[in-house]
Amino acid sequence: QVQLVESGGGLVQAGGSLRLSCAVSGRTFSTHDMGWFRQTPGKEREFVAAITWHLGRTYYADSAKGRFTISRDNAKNTVYLQMNTLKPDDTAVYYCAAVRGQWDSSNLYYGSTYEYWGQGTQVTVSS
Repeated sequence: QVQLVESGGGLVQAGGSLRLSCAVSGRTFSTHDMGWFRQTPGKEREFVAAITWHLGRTYYADSAKGRFTISRDNAKNTVYLQMNTLKPDDTAVYYCAAVRGQWDSSNLYYGSTYEYWGQGTQVTVSS
């Protein structure tokens, strides 16, 4: 069983930064691909970023490119999302998710691919 716990959300002004963390329990973290998604009320959950277990390849939504950075520390069983130059449109509940390593990394863009989810952390960006 894999459990995920996000932290690091909060209230920040536009242009500011936050770093989200996702602590993962279980011995298989190092062989799981990890993703970050976000959701606002009335909207579907959307992909933000992902990182593979093998070679640490990263993938980003267009809205995140150039501003967000996903990384992982396998020794700490933790995945991070560094968010810079935040905008009010980034306001959402952010979720981390995990799945056993995928042969086709394009699957990582889809929430249905992931097997495990955290409870989410609220990010609010004020204008």
